[in-house]
Amino acid sequence: MTTQDRGLHARVLESLGPAITAGEYPAGSVLRTDELAQQYEVSRSVMREAVRVLESMHLVASRRRVGVTVRPAAEWNVYDPQVIRWRLAGADRARQLRSLTVLRSAVEPVAAGLAARHATPEQCAALTECALGMVETSRGQQLEKYLVHDIDFHRIVLNASGNEMFAHLGDLVAEVLAGRTHHQVMFEDPDPAAVTLHVRVAEAVREKDAERAEALTREIAVGALQELDILAP
Repeated sequence: MTTQDRGLHARVLESLGPAITAGEYPAGSVLRTDELAQQYEVSRSVMREAVRVLESMHLVASRRRVGVTVRPAAEWNVYDPQVIRWRLAGADRARQLRSLTVLRSAVEPVAAGLAARHATPEQCAALTECALGMVETSRGQQLEKYLVHDIDFHRIVLNASGNEMFAHLGDLVAEVLAGRTHHQVMFEDPDPAAVTLHVRVAEAVREKDAERAEALTREIAVGALQELDILAP
């Protein structure tokens, strides 16, 4: 695929993917690649490649002499970061954010407890640096800068847990945090209590206090759900 084709392929996906996840093409809808290629003004090869990506996400199924059929939402790969991004851009954002935040509340406290047991000195130092970065950018409406430190913080916790399943949720958590920021499901400045909790988690991990690290991370998750009650009821 040429550089130009890759650009066209990405453009098709960024339009067609959100349309499917938003329900513009209900489950069972049949899409014709030739018609889609005309609609998006791309070659059939570009359109076929875009469909292959959507198939890999289980959003559609392609069958000979039938066409491309939109699959039910229950069959989608809801852990795919791109699917998460598209769903957060749609009208069902509040429910999606709540579902993902509940998932985080089940996983991240346990990961933090494990991180307190297994984190390397380098990971502890990086976690502390991220927490301090969050403090520095938590005032003055610097949400984009704050987001960078916030994502890095949670990635480090998941990686430091030593559990490869948790570590692979890093991209999912990043999309949740980014979605909250980019779709204004955040206060203009982060909750000071939440920022302080991140600092205390970093301290607990560094001090190898697994019980405290887990409890503090659970407080962060509870706070995130309470924010959703206010900002995305």
